[in-house]
Amino acid sequence: MIALDTNVLVHAHQLEADLHKRAVCVIRELAESPAPWAICYHSLVEFYAVVTHPKIWKLPSTPEQALNQIHAWRESPSLRLLTDNDTSLDQMSEFALAANVRGGQIHDARIAACCITSGVSELWTVDRDFSRYPALTTKNPLVC
Repeated sequence: MIALDTNVLVHAHQLEADLHKRAVCVIRELAESPAPWAICYHSLVEFYAVVTHPKIWKLPSTPEQALNQIHAWRESPSLRLLTDNDTSLDQMSEFALAANVRGGQIHDARIAACCITSGVSELWTVDRDFSRYPALTTKNPLVC
């Protein structure tokens, strides 16, 4: 199962984002496919925080726009919303110690742990920082 990282979601939603059109196509293909795909709950929270942030965007999304986008993705019958489970905290702790994670880097460790403990085969992300977690296969779907 493929999971999407926060940054792919942001690119798909924000018209100002450099890779907007490609990200929209990538998510549309996943959402319309019968094959299961996933988003970690934590990524949706991060998505909301990023797209509504007035210091990041000229035209940040309103809370309603951000929530409407989340609800639209959730309407895909093949989407699996992933949450932390009983082993996620232990996995995140292992990742954090092995990669010497500091500060906000813990968010990526949490997403990586959620993916691993939920059986994700590949995380699609624009973020190279996930290379810190070799147990998780990653791919940047927005490069041609």
